[in-house]
Amino acid sequence: MITTSKLPQITFSFWLMKICATTLGETAGDLLSMTLNVGYGLSSAILLSFFFVTLLIQLSSKRFHPVIYWAVILATSTAGTTISDFMDRTMGLGYATGSLILTFLLAATLAVWLATEKSLSVASVKSLRGEIFYWTAILFSNTLGTALGDFMADDSGLGFAGGAILIGTLLLVIILAHYFTQMSKVALFWIAFVLTRPFGATFGDLLTKPYEKGGLNFGTIGSSVILFVILAVLITIATLKMRLRTDQKEN
Repeated sequence: MITTSKLPQITFSFWLMKICATTLGETAGDLLSMTLNVGYGLSSAILLSFFFVTLLIQLSSKRFHPVIYWAVILATSTAGTTISDFMDRTMGLGYATGSLILTFLLAATLAVWLATEKSLSVASVKSLRGEIFYWTAILFSNTLGTALGDFMADDSGLGFAGGAILIGTLLLVIILAHYFTQMSKVALFWIAFVLTRPFGATFGDLLTKPYEKGGLNFGTIGSSVILFVILAVLITIATLKMRLRTDQKEN
């Protein structure tokens, strides 16, 4: 049993970093698989290996480390991007079928987690088994988010900007429900966690795609560099704040 949580507090900065990390996951995954022409299958194998390495470091740590935690989040986002593309494009399942399969896998993970740990609250994750459930759910949710984002951007007719606006609106509804209704905060958290991924996916496509396709034409390299710098700054701020709180407690 872990005596203290190794996961971050759920604050505004958490969601800001989550969106930034998932958007970077979209652009970085596309950079490896498409821009560098590595392919979806090989890219998925490489990025899954990166995920397992960062996850082992996270699981072996004794306390919360912002750099390690967000490295695993980024790993799930990049791996989720290429895995989704491999399922939907290489395997020919399509965005709708791929989304349904991933929805089932995520729901099954959450169901087993709830039956085993008796709670899906992030605050209650203080065991190795709970952490494994947590990261499995995140990997499936980020992969699902890519499929949903691509479905909205390509198959639904909304386009990149339209998909981002729709998901942004849904996230706003969830925020209002959090503050003004009695809906389960745990359920709202996981709904928001899933939706921030397709928001990142559609926003990432908006940044990278050319003007004629409705994008801003930053490209995968330019977008990835910009997002990496922003995420690095946010993680640095979070780390400094945590150290300051630790120093204040010790003094």
